[in-house]
Parts: sequence; C-alpha cells; structure tokens
Amino acid sequence: MLNKTIAAISTAKGKGGVAIIRISGDEALSIAQKMLRLKSSNIEPRKSYYCDILRGEEIIDDGVFTYFKAPASFTGEDVCEIACHGGLYVTQAVLESAFASGAYPAGAGEFTKRAYINGKLTLSHAEAIGQIIDAKTDSQLRLSSSQARGTLTKSVDKIREKILDCISHAYATIDYPDEDISEAEIGEINDCLDFVISSLDKLKGTYRTGRAVCEGIKTAIIGKPNAGKSSLYNMLLGEELAIVTDIAGTTRDVIEHTASVGGVTLNLADTAGIHETFDTVEKIGVERARKKVESSELLLCVFDSSEKETSEDEFILELASEKPSIAIINKSDKENKLSPEFMQKINTGCQKTVCLSAKNQTGMDELASVLERMYNLGEIDLSSDAVVANARQFASVALALEKALEAKEALLFGQTPDIICFSLESALSELNMIDKREVSEEVVSAIFSRFCVGK
Repeated sequence: MLNKTIAAISTAKGKGGVAIIRISGDEALSIAQKMLRLKSSNIEPRKSYYCDILRGEEIIDDGVFTYFKAPASFTGEDVCEIACHGGLYVTQAVLESAFASGAYPAGAGEFTKRAYINGKLTLSHAEAIGQIIDAKTDSQLRLSSSQARGTLTKSVDKIREKILDCISHAYATIDYPDEDISEAEIGEINDCLDFVISSLDKLKGTYRTGRAVCEGIKTAIIGKPNAGKSSLYNMLLGEELAIVTDIAGTTRDVIEHTASVGGVTLNLADTAGIHETFDTVEKIGVERARKKVESSELLLCVFDSSEKETSEDEFILELASEKPSIAIINKSDKENKLSPEFMQKINTGCQKTVCLSAKNQTGMDELASVLERMYNLGEIDLSSDAVVANARQFASVALALEKALEAKEALLFGQTPDIICFSLESALSELNMIDKREVSEEVVSAIFSRFCVGK
C-alpha cells in the first residue's frame, strides 16, 4: 500500500472558508500538476503558489498549492497540499479530481501511519496526535500536547539507556567466564537496576492519572429517589440534560455523558433511584442502576441532608463499600437532618465526603479538589511530566518493571550473568513496544484505525 499515492480531505467536513486536500506519495507532485494550472513553472518545496484547480479541462475553483519534498514532510514522503474554498461540493470535487489524476483514497489515519512507518513519528507521538484531535477538556489537551512533544519518549529513552548499561556490564563478565563478577561490577549493575526499577515504578504509577484524564473514569451517580442525583448530574455537566422534578422516581433509565471535574474526566451515568418499587418501568430502571454500579469504577453516592436517613440510604452505603466512592451530602442549603451516627457511617464507608447544593450550584470547587487528590493531578504536571496515558503503554511499562525486578532478584541470589541479561533484554523489549517497531501490524492498525481519514 505504501507504493500508492493517497489523497484525502484533511480539514473537517462541513461548510467553511477554506478546506485542504492532502496528497502523499511518490506521484504526489505529478498528480497535483495534472489537476492544477499553476501561475509559476518553477515549483520550490515549502513555498505556496496561487493556482486554478481543474476537473479535466474545466476550472472548478482557485486556491493555493504547497509542495513538501520527501523526507521533509509530515509523512516523510512527497506531499502536496491544495487549499480550496471550503464548500462541501467544491471540496469533494477537488478530491475527485485528485483521484481522476491517479491518487488513491486514503484510509483512516493513513497519513499518520505512513509518518510512523517512515520514522517521522514514534508510536506514542502518533497516539498523542489522535488524542489532541479528540481532546474535549483542557487537561486532555495539555497531556496530549506534552506527549506529542516527546515527554514520555524522553523518559523511556533514559530508562532504556540504563538497561543497556546493565546489560553491557553483565555481558562483560560473560566474555571472561573464568573470572568472578567483582564487587564493583555487582555494585554498578545493582545501581543501574535500582534506577530502572524506581523509574519504571514511578512511570507505572502515572497511569492512574493518565487514564483519569484521557480515557475517563466510569462513574455512577447513585442514591435514593429525589436525593438530587439528576441535579448533581446537570451541575457537573453545566447544562440541563437530565429532567429534574420534585416527584420521586423521575429518572427511570441510565443517562450517560462525559464531564471534566478538577481535570478528571468522568464518564457519568445518572441512574434511577435505588429502592423497592412495584412499578414495572421503575423496576427495570432500578435493575439497570444496579448493573451500572457493578461496572463502575467510582461511585458518587448522593444523600439528601434535608431528611432523616432511611433504609435506602443504608443500602447505598453498603454499595459504596464495594467501590471507590465519594459521599455527596446534597441540599447543604437546608438544615442537615442526617443523624451524627449516620454521618459517621458515611465518613467511614466512603473514601471522601463533599457537602454541596446542586440546586444552588455550590460545592463544585470542593468536589473538584477531592477528585484532583484522588487521581494525583496535584502531584503531576500534565504539561511537562512523563505520563502513561493508555492501556497499551501501561502494559509495556508494567511488564518491563516485572522483568527488571526478576533481574534484580537474580543478581541478589548470585545467578549467572546470562540469566540477568535474559530478564533485562525482556524488559528492554517491552519498553521498545511503547515507541519502537516491536509491535504487531494488528496493534499498529488498531491504533491508526481510530483516526479520521484526512489524518
């Protein structure tokens, strides 16, 4: 497929002032020259030229043409970009002219995939580009931009260098089998291993934060009917998406949206009030709420402080003990009628407690601060610190740490250098999967399939 020259619209679909058609491959320039009437015969790379855009012999638009000569382009291939007017029909017509001139339709993420294959991007950099495009919150944008600048790659490279130091020391002893490993050499290997283990452990620990920012935490809002769950849901989202009334049991199904609170991405589910009911529809809603609790990673347990606690509140506390949970003491604008004994149970049963008034929109800052602390956002600078942001990267770091610990154990128990090297080479191989080429075509294809066609 790399021998084919590809083309696609690289700007968002829709009506706009300008659209860009990107062409990449060995035939990019000749294809562009077939479909353009340029005002200059001398085309220099990285300069823009006014042109007429043709469909056959017919002029369909005018625009600006730019040529990027390999390897100084995004994909590492010859690339031509044609900026035309951003109407839906004219943009499609320009793209079809590119196809008629010899280009093939680009697949999803194919431009970025070619950049990776041609060594212009590391795999984590390519993933970061996709995350920048998909970013919905400021925290996601800051972390993705940092990843795209290579913060994770630089951190991993330092660890790789230390592993290579360990391997070189160990192999030096293998070259002289008649000599025992000196105390000095053991010390050097041990120091290298301590650095590797400490660095990998720290990097592994950042996944809690990276996942909370990029992938989001599955979060269920639970409570008895009329406790204020839907009001809290709307407050977190900043808009009225859930119906709120004084009638208990208004929410009869699970409603799901994503919100950013304190930099943490919450994949929120507003659930039906959990209680005993004879209403057929309500029963279905309650059952779905219980299933959502089972699949969630965080519970926001809402308690109505304007009323005395009930058996339903007690049951919500039982559910809270099974998962990471935050108790939301709602209706703080009213007198708190929850008993001191029940408040003590709440503080014991839930990890954190926040008092707020969803009706008056107060207490949001406290909840944001609690979430920041729970997911370590205060300890990590998303703009500059190396952070593991997805499950693929986490698996590689975790396995590398496991192999480094095996090497340390082998050293402490006086195992032969070849055994130490075997574990270290396995650790190195795992780290290489984060950015290098030791990943399967299936994994690479899965990563780039999530990109839009024009990227």
